[in-house]
Amino acid sequence: MKSRESFGCPTLPAFLAGRVGRAGGFRPRAVRTAKNGCAAKPQSARSAARRWLAGAALGALVFVAGCQHRPAAPSLPSTVPSTTTPPATVPPAQPGQWTEEGLASWYGVPFAGRHAADGEIYNMYALVAAHRTLPFNSLVRVTDLDNGKQVVVRIIDRGPFVANRIIDLSFGAARALDMVGPGVAPVRLRLLSGANPASGQFTVQVGAFSIRANAERLRARLGSRWGPVFIQTYDSPGGTLYRVQVGQAPSEAAAERLAQQLRSQAGFRVTYVMRLDRQGSADAGQ
Repeated sequence: MKSRESFGCPTLPAFLAGRVGRAGGFRPRAVRTAKNGCAAKPQSARSAARRWLAGAALGALVFVAGCQHRPAAPSLPSTVPSTTTPPATVPPAQPGQWTEEGLASWYGVPFAGRHAADGEIYNMYALVAAHRTLPFNSLVRVTDLDNGKQVVVRIIDRGPFVANRIIDLSFGAARALDMVGPGVAPVRLRLLSGANPASGQFTVQVGAFSIRANAERLRARLGSRWGPVFIQTYDSPGGTLYRVQVGQAPSEAAAERLAQQLRSQAGFRVTYVMRLDRQGSADAGQ
C-alpha cells in the first residue's frame, strides 16, 4: 500500500480509500520526500500505479454497465387531472328520445365561481351546460356535427340568451368537442336521463335588468293581460340581474305561442321560451 501513496501530495487512491481527516482534509501516511517537497517516485511505484489504474478503469466500466441495467424512474404525468370526467354510468341513448339540433356556444371565466341557475357554483372545467327548457340535472349527449366528437353534460344553468343557439357549454365541455377556438358549432342534443322534459310549466323571458325598479316598471306595463309576470334574480358577472318572465304555460308549445303573441302584439323583438324554475324567483305578480 506504500506505493499507492508515493505519488505525493494528496492522492486519488488516498481519497478513494477514505483517508479523510476530521476537517475534511487528507491524511496521507508519512513518505519519503524529494527535494521539491513531494514524495519520491521509485520505479516500483510506477508499475504499481499502472496496475491500480488498470483495475480502477475496469471497475468503472463494470459500474457504468451496472447503471445501464437499472430500471428507469417512472415519468410524471404530462397533464394534471381536471374535473372534466364524464358522469359515471351513463345509459345508452334510445331511439325516440328527446333530441334537438342547433348551434352550441360556451361560457367560461366571467361566470366561473358564480351561482348557476340551479343554485350550485359554476365550475367552468366540469362537464355542465346551460339550456333554456331542459330540467336541471338532465344528462345530455352533445355531438359536434362538424367533427363527430361527443361529450355528456349535466344541465345546471339557463341560457343561452342569443338567437339560434340552443345550449351553452362549459369550457370543459367545449374543450372536449374541440370547439373552444371556433366558439360556436352545430350540434345535436340527445337526452340520456332526467325528468320528463315535457312536464312542468313554461314561461317567456322578455327582458333582463340590472336595476330592480326597471323590471318592476315592465311588469306594471304588462299588467295581467298575459298572465302572471315573474321577476327572477340571477347572479351575473356584472352583478345581480332581474329577469322578467311572462306567463305560465302548461307546455313548451303553448309557451311558444305566447312568445309569438308577445312579439306581434306587445312589441318585444326578442323573446326566449324558458322552463319556469322556482330557484332564484323573487316573486310573481298578476
